[in-house]
Amino acid sequence: MVVANQKGGVGKTTTTVNLAASLALHGARVLVIDLDPQGNASTALGIDHHAEVPSIYDVLVDSKPLSGVVQPVQDVEGLFCAPATIDLAGAEIELVSLVARESRLQRAIQAYEQPLDYILIDCPPSLGLLTVNAMVAGAEVLIPIQCEYYALEGLGQLLRNVELVRGHLNPDLHVSTILLTMYDGRTRLASQVADEVRNHFGEEVLRTSIPRSVRISEAPSYGQTVLTYDPGSSGALSYLEAAREIALRGVGIHYDAQHAHAGAQHHQHSQHSMSEGIQ
Repeated sequence: MVVANQKGGVGKTTTTVNLAASLALHGARVLVIDLDPQGNASTALGIDHHAEVPSIYDVLVDSKPLSGVVQPVQDVEGLFCAPATIDLAGAEIELVSLVARESRLQRAIQAYEQPLDYILIDCPPSLGLLTVNAMVAGAEVLIPIQCEYYALEGLGQLLRNVELVRGHLNPDLHVSTILLTMYDGRTRLASQVADEVRNHFGEEVLRTSIPRSVRISEAPSYGQTVLTYDPGSSGALSYLEAAREIALRGVGIHYDAQHAHAGAQHHQHSQHSMSEGIQ
C-alpha cells in the first residue's frame, strides 16, 4: 500500500507507522518502506537512519538488495523497516539518468524473499520520481485526508498521477482506501469535511477516523508508535480499528464497527482469529 498525499501535515507518516504497527500487533508481518528524505517514519519506529546506515537510497540508486537494508523494529514483533537517510533528498535527481528509473523499487521488492503480509510505503510530500517509484511498486493507494478547510485541495493532481501511472506503468494501481485524520468531533467543520469526503469517495473511505490526539503527536519523539507509547489511548485504539478494517477488506469480509470496537480492546489476536471473530 502506497501512503500518499502531496499536501504536507495530513498525517501520512503517522498513518503509515501506526497502521503498520497495528497490523503487526494483529499478527501480520509488515514492512514499512520509508521513502521520505526526512526519515520521519524511521524515527517513529526507533530505527537509526544517520547518513552511514544502509538505506532505501542504496536500494534505489545503487541496486543494493532490499534485504541488506531492512531492520526489525524492536518494540513490535513482525514489524520491519527499510529506513530513509538524507541521501534520498538527491535521489530524485540521481534517478533521472538511471535505467528503468520508475521501477527500481518494484524490482527490489520483487527480489525480496522474506515472507510478508503487508508492505506500507511512506511517500514524500511531492509527486516526483520517489512517489512514482512507490506507485509503480504498489497495488493500492491509501490517502490520508486531514479534516480541515481545503482538505480536498490538491487531491485532483494526486488522482491524475495515479491514473497516469496506472495507464502507463502499473495497471493494478488503484485508490483503495481514504482515511480521515486529525478529526475533532467537537467542530462542525470536521463533520462537514468528513461528509464531503464520504460523498466524494464513497466506499473507499474507512468508517474509522483518526482523532486529533496529543498522544499520537508525542509518540515519535520517543521513537515509538502510539501503539506502544500509549496502547489504551483513543489514538491507538482508532489505528487498531482502522487496521482491522483494512485487513478485513483485504479478505473480503463485511466490516462491523461494533464488533471492531469490542475487538480493539483485545488487539493481540492473530489475523486468523481476527477474521473469524468478525464473521
